[in-house]
Amino acid sequence: MKVLLAGGAGFIGSTIASCLIDAGHQPVILDNLVTGRREFCEGRPFYEGDIADRAVLDRVFDEHPDISAVVHCAALIVVPDSVARPIHYYRENVAKTLELVDHLVARGVTRLVFSSSASIYEPNDEFSVDESSALAASSPYARTKLVVEQMLTDITAATGLRVLSLRYFNPIGADPKMRTGLQVPAPSHALGKLIEAHRAGAPFRVTGVDYPTRDGSGIRDYVHVWDLAGAHLRALEVFDTLFAGDERYQVINLGTGTGTTVLELVEAFNRVADDPVAVEQAPPRPGDQAGAYTRSTRAADLLGWHAEHSVADGIRDTLAWFAQRDRVLPDLAEKR
Repeated sequence: MKVLLAGGAGFIGSTIASCLIDAGHQPVILDNLVTGRREFCEGRPFYEGDIADRAVLDRVFDEHPDISAVVHCAALIVVPDSVARPIHYYRENVAKTLELVDHLVARGVTRLVFSSSASIYEPNDEFSVDESSALAASSPYARTKLVVEQMLTDITAATGLRVLSLRYFNPIGADPKMRTGLQVPAPSHALGKLIEAHRAGAPFRVTGVDYPTRDGSGIRDYVHVWDLAGAHLRALEVFDTLFAGDERYQVINLGTGTGTTVLELVEAFNRVADDPVAVEQAPPRPGDQAGAYTRSTRAADLLGWHAEHSVADGIRDTLAWFAQRDRVLPDLAEKR
């Protein structure tokens, strides 16, 4: 099968591309390289351009008329940045997605897998959610994902498009073959900040220690990016069976089903890393929330998928990636 990957030069998109290639499928990459990396596209059909650029999209479909599905994982994702720049986030994540989908419908595309986020769930006292849980996005970033989901629901009701929204929890790790990994030099998530502190020999700032969790720090469901990629592969392979009836829009959580607090993540990191990292307390960042993990079995029931990698696996693979990142992305060394 041939699949268009919008945002396929980023961390998750490039890993999905590798997974598809390993399974004998052909990804076609579309990315504007605002955060994605050209190096991740080597040896893969690649179009540099914006998802809202109809001329580029027409060229992609004219040159690849056998594209059978689209995976849309192009988005800006940094929560504090979305708080500071909400107009920019709504333009990039919502308005441009609308333009993309409008053109997909015009080109007769009927299969779309959308990268959504578990951040759209309303926080609750149990910190666990399933696909029927209440939604109440708590940051501009999360709200862009929720708005897009609502928008796609309306569009599928009126067109031939069918959409599967995969609500990611917290991706960590790297392609186990080290072809790709986190492309940004200073990731904003907890594990990225841990590695940054480890490299600098500095304490790790735990942002938020007064949440009503078992140790006061935020709780997350850390899922290995290679497991996420495998879920996309399964979703594409069984896509039509998910919409055998009148259903036009479906959602599936992608997580491990286990909640790990930030302090527990630090403990796991210190068991894997060569030198332990100390911690210091800090206030929550703008837009932060206590977090959640999935209690859903829908991914197993509908996709035959479950996460196979542990948090420790994700930490090891992330460390292995950063140990060789300068070689794969040589401009990082030049910027130092």
